[in-house]
Amino acid sequence: MSTTLETDFERRTLPLEFPFGISRGTTTETPVVTVRIEDEEGRVGVGGAGPAAHYGETIDTVAAVLPDLLGVVEDVGDPHQLERIERRMRETVRRNPAARCAVSIALHDLVAKRHEVPLYRYWGLDPDRTLETSYTIGIDDTETMREKTETALERGHGTLKVKVGTDRDRENLEAIRAVAPASDVRLFVDANEAWTPNEAVSKIERLAEYDLAFVEQPVPAENPEGLRYVYERSPLPIAADESCVTLADIPRIADRCDIANLKLMKCGGLREAKRMIHAARAHGLEVMCGCMTESNASIAAACHLAPLLDYADLDGSLLLAADPYDGVPMPGGRIDLAGLERPGTGAVRE
Repeated sequence: MSTTLETDFERRTLPLEFPFGISRGTTTETPVVTVRIEDEEGRVGVGGAGPAAHYGETIDTVAAVLPDLLGVVEDVGDPHQLERIERRMRETVRRNPAARCAVSIALHDLVAKRHEVPLYRYWGLDPDRTLETSYTIGIDDTETMREKTETALERGHGTLKVKVGTDRDRENLEAIRAVAPASDVRLFVDANEAWTPNEAVSKIERLAEYDLAFVEQPVPAENPEGLRYVYERSPLPIAADESCVTLADIPRIADRCDIANLKLMKCGGLREAKRMIHAARAHGLEVMCGCMTESNASIAAACHLAPLLDYADLDGSLLLAADPYDGVPMPGGRIDLAGLERPGTGAVRE
């Protein structure tokens, strides 16, 4: 049934609480775009885009294609026609997954609001099968990384992701484990493609002494055989992130890693994310959902996938100095879907 939908979007840049360093560089702010889709009864669906230049998107490219994508939504008219809108958006804009994702999230938010239920209930998921998100400690000098760790622990976080890819990785982990012992804190590391295959195996063997849950993306995505080489020799489980972008990548990484790390901003939307989760399960992989540095306009939606995951790395909004949107409650990093008292994704302007 068609209806009248009104759409718009806004772009802004949000400051981070701390400088955020990975092996490719350091940022102090993050650009985001927020989409609004309003139906004839005044219900508004909200969705966010957190574009990543590493995948060829910027705030400018998102803003450039959104009028065409939102034109598809207005033309179809029925927000419940999620498959039709997704297909037509792909036909209209072949790339730009973050832009398509913002529209996908806003549509799902609106549809769940029209049913007056949280998104996880619309999907029929169990809110008690949830997770604690990791909190990321970015690359910095060793003392600052230790201080960031102490701050995270004071806020109740019990799962941390540490960025690696420097010549001080062991020193940094030594300092972090001194204040976050393995008996209290689960730790994993993310190299963001920093190492060659031989380096990765050697470094992982040395870092394993810090009781790590797994190592994320040790080698460049354009070296799939290198990923296999590391996977076959690593004493720790391997997660694929930059090597795992869309559904088509799942069978390609299935014999090269233990964990598939999907992100809404990489894959283009919630429907594709769910397809990736089911495909990863069919290939015997564990599943993590990660994020960029994003606001709750998008993080809140990703939280509703928690019952389907083994790991969550959904701290994007927690890394902001201030988030213009509230979302799913996450006390101490625990994704509390059952505590969400609003319909839709839970994203609401503060």
